[in-house]
Amino acid sequence: MGTPQESTGSPEGAAAPVRTPEETARREALRRRRIVLLLGVALLAYLIDLGSKLLVVARLEGHQPIEVLGDVMTFQVIRNAGAAFGMGQAMTVVFTAIAASVIVVIWRIARKLYSLPWAIALGLLLGGALGNLTDRLFRSPGVFRGHVVDFISVQHFAVFNLADSAIVCGGILVVLLSFRGSNPDGTVHQVTKTDKADKSA
Repeated sequence: MGTPQESTGSPEGAAAPVRTPEETARREALRRRRIVLLLGVALLAYLIDLGSKLLVVARLEGHQPIEVLGDVMTFQVIRNAGAAFGMGQAMTVVFTAIAASVIVVIWRIARKLYSLPWAIALGLLLGGALGNLTDRLFRSPGVFRGHVVDFISVQHFAVFNLADSAIVCGGILVVLLSFRGSNPDGTVHQVTKTDKADKSA
């Protein structure tokens, strides 16, 4: 899932590679493209989530659940004061602050973003966080206390929305990339035999 620009991370304490002005310009152009991709993925995820919530609130709220896959999956509108999948109902303000913090962290990481897979993963996380944060800010009962609209109900699981799905998919991708040693800046960290020896000592 890496890009041709990815390189093996330098050993700790090693000097940063010296780049020509042309190489620096190419890397800056690459970084801008990755940020555009991140924002594009985030915007798409956000708009799909927002559109789906507007639709189900207008058409489904106050009505009987609609069967999608028999009893296994149904559509029914539930206002969720907690986190993803209905956890932490009494901590709405806390989860609003966490969502805002996640957005800030993603933007800080984006300043050194050169990896294509990381751009997609962070875009999914950003779009999902913005989707649920919008509910927290603009839905009743008030600013920072708004209830998130959930509508996808899976039997023996939970009721969630497309923002939750984007966050989960982005989080899984981040874990996989980290497991592979891939970094947002396009480098790849490889565990050497010396590292393994130090860990086993």
